Amino acid sequence: MKAARFHGRNDIRIDDVPEPEVRPGTVKIQVAWCGICGTDLHEYLEGPIFVPAPGHPHPLSGEEAPVTMGHEFSGTVVDVGEGVQALSVGDNVVVEPYFVCNECPPCKAGNYHLCTKMGFIGLSGGGGGLGGMVVVDTRWVHKVGNIPLDQAALIEPLSVAHHAVARSGAKPGDVALVGGSGPIGLLTAAVLKSQGVTTVISELSAARKDKAISSGVADHVIDPGQEDLQARLLELTDGVGADVAFECAGVNAVLDTLLTAVKPAGVVVNVSIWGRPATVDMQKIVLKEIDLRGTIAYVRDHAEAIKLVQEGKVNLEPFITARIALEDLVEQGFNTLIHHNDTAVKILVHPR
Repeated sequence: MKAARFHGRNDIRIDDVPEPEVRPGTVKIQVAWCGICGTDLHEYLEGPIFVPAPGHPHPLSGEEAPVTMGHEFSGTVVDVGEGVQALSVGDNVVVEPYFVCNECPPCKAGNYHLCTKMGFIGLSGGGGGLGGMVVVDTRWVHKVGNIPLDQAALIEPLSVAHHAVARSGAKPGDVALVGGSGPIGLLTAAVLKSQGVTTVISELSAARKDKAISSGVADHVIDPGQEDLQARLLELTDGVGADVAFECAGVNAVLDTLLTAVKPAGVVVNVSIWGRPATVDMQKIVLKEIDLRGTIAYVRDHAEAIKLVQEGKVNLEPFITARIALEDLVEQGFNTLIHHNDTAVKILVHPR
């Protein structure tokens, strides 16, 4: 089968690879759609990061570059391994794309997303959504019922957003400031809205501001290049400031803005993956007793994310801005998101 594989920095190739075989306790999934993630872009431009470098195989997958990419994907079960009962051929599913050891202290405490050997299917080995077929342990496979498979490919990033909101402690009636309206920023706002939180998005790009408004996830959009964000936010919150804020851009100026914008004893959640170390104004954190919280991926979030979509509380369709073929991955996918990222939210790839 054809698969997009990471060979090295700025080197992703469409290779012929063997079709994987089902094993006991696994299912084979025919991939329908796979999203291109910001993590994939970091890998392409700066990697290997999560991809195991040649000569350094991942401790759980045993694989090293080149590896098949793609961790935001949906598909249909086409074969089931020995002992599998909860899933059947024909089930439409998504995958929580983890490798975990089940032995380290975080795993034993139930925090498998903090596994000391953690890796991701589609980055650390195990195949991926940018191949036609993938075989996955049933633990990580979630049925999506009647959710269209193109929209289902966004369940993985929606789960990232769900976990970030859970980490924030945001509650109905709060005001949340989201820094950046790329895919994760928009989905974070969508989850917040579904929980009765007032959403304010800070964004410079005209196209992304339009998407935040047209998708309905933003109650207010502020362009800090056009107006005083702090003054506008204080106006919206009766002089208090945001209860919670979410850094979804990986930009130091955004982080600085959020630390200023939250109220005393407010919470700032970092959601983005950073390509370089950040600087933090510790005096803001100290004088306002701000909680600055990290968040990585998801843990037991997929089922809740699926439920939000099935109940109509989150509509994923507006965030799909293009559908492309596997052979167009780099030119129409990666290059668009790298050089014209304000024109696209989520680009989906059909790998077969």
